[in-house]
Amino acid sequence: MNSSQNRLSTSQELGINPAHGRILVLIAALMWSTSGFFVKSPWFQDWPGYALAFWRAVFASIVLLPMVKKFEWNWRLVPTTLIFAAMNYTYLSTMAEEESSIAIWLQYVAPVWIVIIGILWLNERVTKLDWVMVGLQMTGVAVILSMSLSGGTAGQYFQWMMVGFTYALVVLSLRWVKDMQAAWVIAINHIVTSLVFLPKVISEGIYPDSVGGWIAIACFGMFQMGIPYCLFAIGLKHIPGHEATGILLLEPVLVPVWVFVAWSHLDDYQSPDSTTLVGATLILSGLVCRYWGEIRQPKPIEVQETHEAPPKA
Repeated sequence: MNSSQNRLSTSQELGINPAHGRILVLIAALMWSTSGFFVKSPWFQDWPGYALAFWRAVFASIVLLPMVKKFEWNWRLVPTTLIFAAMNYTYLSTMAEEESSIAIWLQYVAPVWIVIIGILWLNERVTKLDWVMVGLQMTGVAVILSMSLSGGTAGQYFQWMMVGFTYALVVLSLRWVKDMQAAWVIAINHIVTSLVFLPKVISEGIYPDSVGGWIAIACFGMFQMGIPYCLFAIGLKHIPGHEATGILLLEPVLVPVWVFVAWSHLDDYQSPDSTTLVGATLILSGLVCRYWGEIRQPKPIEVQETHEAPPKA
């Protein structure tokens, strides 16, 4: 029996089908997409990226730890947590040097890496519809980034590439430890991340200076980061990584929507440009083609076994 059949059997035994996994990943994408609401809020306008990452990780850990049924150790947690910290470092370094939206879009080059590594490492099956989805979505991401990433140095191009590559490794590592508790894996990832940024935050003395700021950063960590990451890890147990990240591309598409709804009245608000709109259309087209094609595919006819006695001669 191959690995895809093993995954199917396990899901059937647990009473879970891929549709449930897709719904959980979709909810995670919707919750993650509220990041712009928090990052662009008046409470954090002058905060550097590492400070936001630290406090968000702290409150994500606070909401996740009570969900952990038992603390378990496995050597696979070492590379998993280091990969998660590396993803935060490359992402925040790029965010500090470029526009924040560029860092977000660079993360979503990940589906290409996930398809390549997932096939070679996890023996994941990729269908023609998956390739259509990934192709359209990566074209959309390329259109969005084409006007922003020209004229970089070799070092910059390497860093930009690592943003998507490390994010792909995070997704694949979560599938690698899918036999462990999702809440525990995500909690330990955020604890390690907060420890990485703790010295810098302490030295700079960056913390909320009002009750509203504390409430906002707590919601940022708990409801924008901790809970959706847990939902994503659970959903990822039942669908391939490339499909999950394809659904997650709804996150950067929706980020400017929430920013517009919440902060369009501010003087420094900037609306999305035409390349973003074209790219977002291609990304959504990829999702529509993937799942509309699956709906239109003929369902296999199930042959029911009968135990009737053969007719007498």
